[in-house]
Amino acid sequence: ARRYTFLRHLGTKLPKRGTGPQYNFDEDVRLEYYRLQKIAEGSISLHDGQAKPLDGPKEMGSGKNREEDVPLSRLIDTINQRFGTEFTEADQLFFDQIAEAAVEDETLQQAALVNPEDKFALVFNRVLETLFVERLEQNEDIFGRFMNDGEFQSIVKAQLLGEVYRRLRKAIQKPQFSTVEPEASLRMVAEDGANYDAG
Repeated sequence: ARRYTFLRHLGTKLPKRGTGPQYNFDEDVRLEYYRLQKIAEGSISLHDGQAKPLDGPKEMGSGKNREEDVPLSRLIDTINQRFGTEFTEADQLFFDQIAEAAVEDETLQQAALVNPEDKFALVFNRVLETLFVERLEQNEDIFGRFMNDGEFQSIVKAQLLGEVYRRLRKAIQKPQFSTVEPEASLRMVAEDGANYDAG
């Protein structure tokens, strides 16, 4: 190692073969200090584990980890990481409001009742665009990006679709009727009526 270091420095001083006079390098090149120091020690071997599958090369020529569904509360983080944007929690609130309006939409409620998610998406995408247009003034930056950037729109639609469908299906599965027995309900009505007549 010492010889290599010395010769590497010496090589920069030597003239190219057959191109000039001989030189004396006694004062020009001299190895005065040499120190070998261990900075760290450790293993760089690979460990056993579960590897994430890679998609094949895309247009840009690189593979990437398959995206996993993320909660709507992290949608703004996903967008910022993907597009280098700086949307804030206020922008996340805009998405939350869109999702809430979609859950309250009767057309979507009926569609979720009778359709699997892929068929529900056909109705959802039409309604979602209307919900964005209705809220144009609330967040023009998000609206403009949603309407003009296809990749941005795809990510937002996919996340909102999953969230809204999940919430609607969960609401459908909840009991729709009171657990009070019919006779008890009738007695309560009768008692209320009696009190009302007495008044």
